[in-house]
Parts: sequence; C-alpha cells; structure tokens
Amino acid sequence: MGLDEITRRVAAAESAAGRAPGSVQLIAVSKVQPAERVEAVLRAGHRLFGENYVQEAAGKWPAWRADFPGVAVHMIGPLQTNKAKLAVELFEAIHTLDRPSLATKLASLAQARGASPDLFVQVNTGEEPQKAGVLPADLDAFVAEARRMDLPVIGLMCIPPEGEDAAPHFAMLAEMAARNGLVSLSMGMSADFEAAIAAGATHVRVGSAIFGARDYAVRG
Repeated sequence: MGLDEITRRVAAAESAAGRAPGSVQLIAVSKVQPAERVEAVLRAGHRLFGENYVQEAAGKWPAWRADFPGVAVHMIGPLQTNKAKLAVELFEAIHTLDRPSLATKLASLAQARGASPDLFVQVNTGEEPQKAGVLPADLDAFVAEARRMDLPVIGLMCIPPEGEDAAPHFAMLAEMAARNGLVSLSMGMSADFEAAIAAGATHVRVGSAIFGARDYAVRG
C-alpha cells in the first residue's frame, strides 16, 4: 500500500470526522523491517516511527537520527523494567506504561536525568489475561499515582482484542482520557486506524500497510 496511500487515508479520515488537518500523527511502525524499507520512508520525508524492541531500536536509530534530522521514535512495545534506562535515552515517547513498578522506575530515572519521554498509559480495554495494560477499573487511580510521581503522562494507549469490533474499545479509551484530562490517544493500527481517528485518536500506529509484511526470522 505504501506511505503515500496511508497518509492520504489518514487525511481523509480526519476530514470525515471533522478533525483539523494534521491533528493525527502517523507512527510508522518500523520494527523488524529491513533497513532499505525504513530508509525509503525516511527519504520520503516521514519522521515519526515506532519500535517494539529496545535493543533493536538502539542498534539502528542513532545512525538514522544523524542522517535524517527531525526524527522522533516512540516505544510502542512492552517495556521491561531492566530496559527502562536505555529506553528513556532512546525514545521521545513511551506508549506502554502499564504497571506500578515501571512507573516507579521511570520516575526515578526522570529525577536523575531531569527529563522524561512523554508517557502513555496502556489500558487493557478487553481485560484479556494474556495482555499487558492497566485494567479499566484501575485506570483513574493509576493515572493519579503517576501524576504524584511527576511523570509526564499525556495520554492513553490500547490494543483492542483481536477479532472484536475495535470501535467500542476506542470509545472507551476516549472517555477514560477525557475523564482524566488527557489529550492524547494512541489507538488504531493498519486494519482499523480510520475507526480510531473517528473516535478521536491523536496517534495511529501503522506498520505493514506502509512497509510491507514483516519477516520475523530476520530479527536481530
């Protein structure tokens, strides 16, 4: 499909939802993609990317940042507490704050560094036992505690259950964000980003529709 087509569809979805042009940020999910595909998107002018693995990002983005000014990289995969120190140095935002121990670690790092990436709280809207994320019933208290730690929580993130209609999950996330005074919503992927934009997404995470199918066998 490619970057141009996805960019066009994001703009059309913004317009259809009565959203201002450019109100949705397209995160090109570059995890486990060959370097030549990522570089083609960089050369096309795109500057916002998403990665799932700290070590993978550490191995490739410092050089690309040097070659392509203005690049921003967001962490959108599960973050192990022992990788948090490297993550806060690598990423402009982390979309997967999902548990108290990680909040405590990030707060400690922020105090030591005097700075922190922007943070999204991941919400397990489907209450799936195998999936990370704060349960909806615990979300308000978790956000309040993160704020007491002076963490820069700017929004919420969700990954709806596979095979379910995503729209109710997007609506739930938008309501929880509004209730907590959060302005950013990271929701919507290749198959459902237009529905997410209709529900108020500010960040959509699109990978294979931009880059092509991934080959996980080549992951380093």
